[in-house]
Amino acid sequence: MPQIRTIVSALILAGSTTFASAWDALPSTAPAPANNPTTAAKVELGRILFHDPRLSSTGTVSCASCHNVMAGGEDSRPNSMGVHGQTGGRSAPTVWNAAFSKVQFWDGRAPTLEAQAAGPVTNPIEMGMKSWDDVVVRLKAIDGYRVAFKKAFPDEAISEDTATKAIASYERTLITPNSPYDKFAKGNKSALTAQEKRGLKKMAEIGCLSCHSGAAFNGNGEFREFPTIFNSYLEKQYQFSNDKGLFEVSNKKEDEHFFKIPTLRNIALTAPYFHNGTVKTLEKAVKVMATVQLGRKLSSAEVEDIVAFLNALTGEFPNQTLPMLPATPGKTFN
Repeated sequence: MPQIRTIVSALILAGSTTFASAWDALPSTAPAPANNPTTAAKVELGRILFHDPRLSSTGTVSCASCHNVMAGGEDSRPNSMGVHGQTGGRSAPTVWNAAFSKVQFWDGRAPTLEAQAAGPVTNPIEMGMKSWDDVVVRLKAIDGYRVAFKKAFPDEAISEDTATKAIASYERTLITPNSPYDKFAKGNKSALTAQEKRGLKKMAEIGCLSCHSGAAFNGNGEFREFPTIFNSYLEKQYQFSNDKGLFEVSNKKEDEHFFKIPTLRNIALTAPYFHNGTVKTLEKAVKVMATVQLGRKLSSAEVEDIVAFLNALTGEFPNQTLPMLPATPGKTFN
């Protein structure tokens, strides 16, 4: 059983919030796969690629367009906007702490950050390139990228593989440790306020942490059905069930309406909420989750306590600076 459940159970049984374990604090570094060890050169190349709109067909959309690392790691839109003003059907998940999820996208269709980085570039609604071959031709035509790729991958050519490895390496640095909760988990009993502690206790009592477990409060990449309890009033208002989630990938009836459990880290900064971005406030999101997932009606005081704790999951953001993109003097691709 995840350590966080053990901790919270102890808090409830003891009627206090004085016990915590460092195992539940968010790590300050993310593990990298054996075939893509993190290096400073890869991270820097990935940072540039992440912010370069020339990876899109119109030269107007970059990874950062939907995943703003100057804010909460998403775009504050119900549905993200891609090339030619097109919008998809889902809200962009945050890129912050994505390295701690075993799968990527709401439907979990990408098993790694590298695989995730490849998808939007050739999605006709998102970045709209016809193929990664076209992207590679474009990158090879830019002197600055030839130099940067040679530094990051001295024995490999510019390719989809090296480009996505670089972007993933950069994304693995997007970690927000040392939230008030993390400090509490490491033993600082005063790091959480009394209200925040009540919120944590209430989340454990009603079952929130049965899904939002682990240091990232994301179930470590597990899937859950949403909504679990059909509510006609909320369905009419928010239309949650229009999206069939994992079924769109697997085509298995039993996967209908299953989604990857999203992280609760920095959730106060990532409104609007849910896969379709239809809920505008965190307070309302807490009420909706209690109703359609747990069959509970929370009091105003309980909602306030839970929201207070969720705010305590906002961590410390590493400083981000916008890169100078490699130049193409005297010409453009668009």
